[in-house]
Amino acid sequence: MLTAYLNGFGVSFSLILAIGAQNAFLLKQGLRREHVLPIVLVCAGSDAILMTVGVFGFAALTEVLPSMAPVMLWLGAGFLLAYGAISFWRAWQGGAALDPATGGGTTLRASLVFVMAITWLNPHVYLDTVVLVGSIATKFVGHEVAFWAGAVSSSFTFFFMLGYGARLLAPLMARPSSWRLLEVLIGCVMWSIALGLIFKG
Repeated sequence: MLTAYLNGFGVSFSLILAIGAQNAFLLKQGLRREHVLPIVLVCAGSDAILMTVGVFGFAALTEVLPSMAPVMLWLGAGFLLAYGAISFWRAWQGGAALDPATGGGTTLRASLVFVMAITWLNPHVYLDTVVLVGSIATKFVGHEVAFWAGAVSSSFTFFFMLGYGARLLAPLMARPSSWRLLEVLIGCVMWSIALGLIFKG
């Protein structure tokens, strides 16, 4: 049972660790100390729902996902391209808009809508949490619950660490030039994921 738990924890952590749209957005909000807890809970909660489906309904989902993939691919790619363009525009503008102390900020509703979109419209999320985690879970017959618990707890651990650990970078991000660089990096991440969806889809 412990082996199943540790495997679930490790698999989930390694999948989330790669920087993606979720991580980039949460990092930015963590640096701004803006709506961190709700965003962390949405990210981790969404992962928990998807991994639950993957671990306990893998066979059924593998039949449904192929028909949904093309629509999700284009919706997700379009959304990420648009948000990446916004990040590049913010970097171009510079100034106070990139300063967490003086920037206009984002409403809770807008933040939650955005994080839900980049989570649920990204086909890679389903491939990682449902297909990959679900397929690995089949190797732990009789200990699926332990594997699932490890995967879910890993997701919550990572997102809380990222969201609340981001503030440790606050001294580095005190300069507008640092925020300009962060916006450029976020834009590059969003566009690379979007292009990956388009050309690999």
